[in-house]
Amino acid sequence: MTCWYEGPLAAFDTETTGVDVETDRIVSAAVVVQDAAGTRPRVSRWLVNPGVPVPAGATAVHGLTDEHLQRNGRWPAPVMFEIAEVLAEQAAAGRPLVVMNAPFDLTLLDRELRRHRASSLDRWLDTSPLLVLDPRVLDKHLDRYRKGRRTLTDLCAHYGVELAGAHDAAADAQAALDVVRALGRRFAARLERLAPAELHNLQADWHAAQARGLQAWFARSGQEELVDPAWPLRPDLPAAA
Repeated sequence: MTCWYEGPLAAFDTETTGVDVETDRIVSAAVVVQDAAGTRPRVSRWLVNPGVPVPAGATAVHGLTDEHLQRNGRWPAPVMFEIAEVLAEQAAAGRPLVVMNAPFDLTLLDRELRRHRASSLDRWLDTSPLLVLDPRVLDKHLDRYRKGRRTLTDLCAHYGVELAGAHDAAADAQAALDVVRALGRRFAARLERLAPAELHNLQADWHAAQARGLQAWFARSGQEELVDPAWPLRPDLPAAA
């Protein structure tokens, strides 16, 4: 029987105007679908005119300028609808979705849907929930004592995965998918008996524990930064009084 990490997987990634999921916008996105390890992937790409200026710092990361997005990007409303439809298709097919640092990309998509479609990501997933595989959470749990950073670039180097064109949504999505396959093989004894649905639920617990540990480290360091334990989607902000 084929293990989940050798079988059908999809992956999702975005490039954005910044790192605040409540206020920043998606400027490009991609979904990569691969029916089995080693097979040719199918790639869907979107380029978005976010309707707000793209900070120079963000452009320096992904190379997408205001001029390029205004000339070639589409309006957000139809794009967010299409992305949500594609993710819902993956969920309905029972195909696990790889998302590196899932609370960022999925929450950002949810906020864009609320902003431009007066809806939410959950609306598209009410009959078939996503089965998310987050390489960052998996790696931190399965190899928790390893020193060093755990960005996608770091994970690719550690697991021997090629990352061609970092900070391109399609390239990053494919790399994250490949990392999950490599991670699955390396930790097969601990993962092969777990179904994706079980692993999804376990990752929520693992991420919460990781967030508590990071929050404690911030406290010891005298930093006031808050770490959200929610995974794979952050809850709504409470309404202002």
